[in-house]
Amino acid sequence: MDNRSKVVSNLIWRFFERFGAQAVNIVVGIVLARKLGPGPAGDIAVILAVITILRVFADSGMGNALIQKKEPDALDFSSVFFFNLGFSLILYAALFLAAPWIAGIYGNADYVPILRVLGLLVVVSGLFNVQQAYVAKTMQFKRFFFATLGGTLASCVLSIAMAYWGYGIWALVALHLVGYTVNTAILWFTVEWRPGRLFSFRRLKGLLSYGWKLLAASFLDTVYLQLYPLLIGARFPKEELGQFDKGRNWPDQITQSINASIDGVLLPVLSAEQDDKHRVREMTRRAIKTSSYVMMPLMAGLAVCAEPLVHLLLGEEWMPCVPFLQIFCVIYAFYPLHTANLNAIKAMGRSDVFLALEILKKLVETGALLVTLRYGVFAMALGQLASSILAQIINAWPNRKLLDYPYLRQLLDLLPALLLSAAMGAAVWTVTRLGLRDILTLLIQVPMGAALYVLGSWLLKLESFTFLISTAKKMLHRSTGGENHG
Repeated sequence: MDNRSKVVSNLIWRFFERFGAQAVNIVVGIVLARKLGPGPAGDIAVILAVITILRVFADSGMGNALIQKKEPDALDFSSVFFFNLGFSLILYAALFLAAPWIAGIYGNADYVPILRVLGLLVVVSGLFNVQQAYVAKTMQFKRFFFATLGGTLASCVLSIAMAYWGYGIWALVALHLVGYTVNTAILWFTVEWRPGRLFSFRRLKGLLSYGWKLLAASFLDTVYLQLYPLLIGARFPKEELGQFDKGRNWPDQITQSINASIDGVLLPVLSAEQDDKHRVREMTRRAIKTSSYVMMPLMAGLAVCAEPLVHLLLGEEWMPCVPFLQIFCVIYAFYPLHTANLNAIKAMGRSDVFLALEILKKLVETGALLVTLRYGVFAMALGQLASSILAQIINAWPNRKLLDYPYLRQLLDLLPALLLSAAMGAAVWTVTRLGLRDILTLLIQVPMGAALYVLGSWLLKLESFTFLISTAKKMLHRSTGGENHG
């Protein structure tokens, strides 16, 4: 299999893995939201915010360092594994001891056992991250598909059962903890790599010289994102946090399905090509054009269908999440720009630039958060939208020189998908004005939007549409053995 075919094949497996998992999680999230309501959703958002910040340290940026290194060996992987695992155990012990203090901040003693149980995710991360880096480095993304499938199904079945048996917020704990744990266990049984009795401080120091900058950047980004649930949970009713979190959740899950697919495959491929500036630029352009072609219509469609969709699936009590959902659809529609630019910078070994960008972005974004905090949760969401636009420009700026690929040229590359998605969204929105029942409105909107987008792509001969069709035909031809008869 040639390099391009290998990339496409792994991208398809990664996409099916992420999309399948997120699709199931969205369905289960709907069931749990209807059963539990906004209150428990707000509580779990606060607890997950704390644990998510700690999980950044469990990786220490070393996973990306292994992927970026041209030829990591068994000593590299084993050294990182034992370092990550030991560090994650220390982090979990700190969380276990700090749980009563954290619960005291939010005035809820019930947080203590939940923090201590769900905090085991930090330890599981220490076991998972090097396996994940090995799979990505060796381009075995089919492994992720089966591991994620097993973890997702196990956690979803258990969490729904617990919700209907009356376990309340513990159903949400099971959803997050069981899925990740089963996922990790399956990878350990199916991936041939195992840590050896090997450890080298010298190798670890070399990897840390690259990885610590990514750790610092990831920490800044994660803390900023988790400040929203932490501050909203402390300042406003938990139900309002539940609405905000649900509004962010759907577009985030869809975006992560697409971005994680491209991100996971693109970084190791770009890293292998890091010495060829032209090659990295063309692959970055392809990533922006293709992912935005897929992302833009999904976010536009979700935004215009938000009211009937939320009312039908979640019920009247969740309608306040609609404006949040629409704002985050706009934010996430442009995530391909963030992902592609940052991957190119990481792949070229410029973790110093990556860190500098994160510091600058977080100064801007935290400023917007602090300014809007006094005006309420909706103003905070609008502030996040404004800061995300500035972050696009900041992320793209270094590639003006590194790749000769400036921000304006990047906007031109995604402009066809943006304009077509906006036109499709405007046409689909008119259906909501007809006053039909929710189910009928959606049955008209969804196929209408898909048909208009595909038809418009065909009539305008959009390059990304042609590329995807051509790639799909080649994959189908290859899978049916066409190459054997050519």
